[in-house]
Order: sequence, then C-alpha cells, then structure tokens
Amino acid sequence: MARAFKNTMRGYSASLESAERKLLRGLFEDVIQLLEPEREADEDPLWAMVGLDPNAHKDHFAAPTDRATKRLLPDADPNDPIAALEFRRLSERGIRERKIGALREAALLMESSTLLLNEETAPRFAAAINDVRLVLAERLGLESEEDAERIHAQDDWSKAETVDEYLALVYNFVTWLQESLMQAMLKSL
Repeated sequence: MARAFKNTMRGYSASLESAERKLLRGLFEDVIQLLEPEREADEDPLWAMVGLDPNAHKDHFAAPTDRATKRLLPDADPNDPIAALEFRRLSERGIRERKIGALREAALLMESSTLLLNEETAPRFAAAINDVRLVLAERLGLESEEDAERIHAQDDWSKAETVDEYLALVYNFVTWLQESLMQAMLKSL
C-alpha cells in the first residue's frame, strides 16, 4: 500500500507498490494521448510551433470536442469566441507540450518504488497528477458537492463492480497522492 509523501533531506518522498506505479503510469500515458496535437499533412512544424502556420485552417484551432480534453484546455474567454480562438491559436500548442512534458516526466518517475521529488520536479508532478484528476473528474461527471460525496464514498477496491466505481476509487487514490504531496510541499515553506 502506498505511503504518503513526506519531507526528507533529499526532497519529497513517497513509496508506491508496483500495481500503483503501473496504474499511475497508465493514467499519465492516457492523458498524454488526449493531449497529443493532431498534425495536418501540410503543416509546417516551425510555423505551427509559434501558432502562425499560414496553411492551417481556422477549425484546426477550435476548442476540443472531447469534454475531458476541453477541461485540460479550456477557452481563455468563454464569452468571446473570437478572443478564445486567437488565444488558442497562439498558445495551445505550448500549453499542450508543457503538459505532455510534465506527464512524461511523471510516467518516468514511476520506474522506482520510491518516488523522490525535488523542488523542481515536485510542481511538475503535482501538475501532471492534477491533469489526471481533471480527466477522471470529467469522466465521472464530477460537477457538484453531491457528485463529490458519491465519488468519495467509494473506498473499498474489493466492492468495485462497475467502471464508474473503479474510476471513483482511482480518482480518490490520485487525489490522496496529490494532497499528500501538496501537504509535504507546504510544510517545507
């Protein structure tokens, strides 16, 4: 069973079992797949990197249709679709790449049974865990206090019979892990 993050002389340390590391690695990889940008065949990589590809179509910069991806990449201004589109055109690729980088780094950290984070890796790991939580919350329909209570009521892995019950347990585990990291980081301030 996982042990919460704690402050050590070398950084923030937590112990995870093999199955927990495998689960987290899979979650990180799933979210990476959601965030991988689709490239058009005629896209110029240099122009696309700065959001100025003259060959790109306007719908290439449209908000994601998948609700979980949209939760990771929300509109900058939900009341102004033109401003939201322009912001997305100029910044979405960079945001996706930063998120993917943090998720890949977090997945690599799952190689060791002891998760050791320093002052630089801890915020990126927390961001990666948060992105996983956002996707799980969207998949579970977490929108209200009642939804949160329903999800947090799931606490016995042996009683999970449906996909939603299993996802609720995963959500609770990821939430606990993130919370323990945040508490350890707060203690070091």
